[in-house]
Amino acid sequence: MADHRTLVLMRHGKSSYPEGIRDHERQLAERGLREARIGGEWIRENVPPVDAVLCSTSRRTVETLASTGIEAPAGFEKSIYGGSPADVIAAARTTSDHVKTLLIVGHEPGIPWTALDLASNENSEAAQRIRDKFPTSAIAVLSVPVPWTELDDSVATLLEFHVPR
Repeated sequence: MADHRTLVLMRHGKSSYPEGIRDHERQLAERGLREARIGGEWIRENVPPVDAVLCSTSRRTVETLASTGIEAPAGFEKSIYGGSPADVIAAARTTSDHVKTLLIVGHEPGIPWTALDLASNENSEAAQRIRDKFPTSAIAVLSVPVPWTELDDSVATLLEFHVPR
């Protein structure tokens, strides 16, 4: 398919909760660094090469991206921080046509809700697992049969849901 694309949605790694630090500035805990690295390895082994990344501007998402070892051009989008599925989808729609595999690193509930909103197979086992829990560093992989500009609810197929541990 000429227009086939892959969307990878990843929640940030486990973060710390230091007193007196704003939510946006929270950093990853050691566990978060480790699981993000494992998640990056899984992405490289199971997903087509990532061509571009959209990442929330929060410290923990930026650290998650760095820990994955994914080396692709990255854009940092404030709208993904605290963003609804509509915000995440709007950010993805700005992706260049030449990008075939897009990784978005964000937060709960925006990332899991986006996966469920985009999935046409919302009754799949993977979708049920997402509804049950989308842990830190978890990854949803969707097949997108349309250009990024046409990304919309129920247009994609949820292929996998992976929790790197």
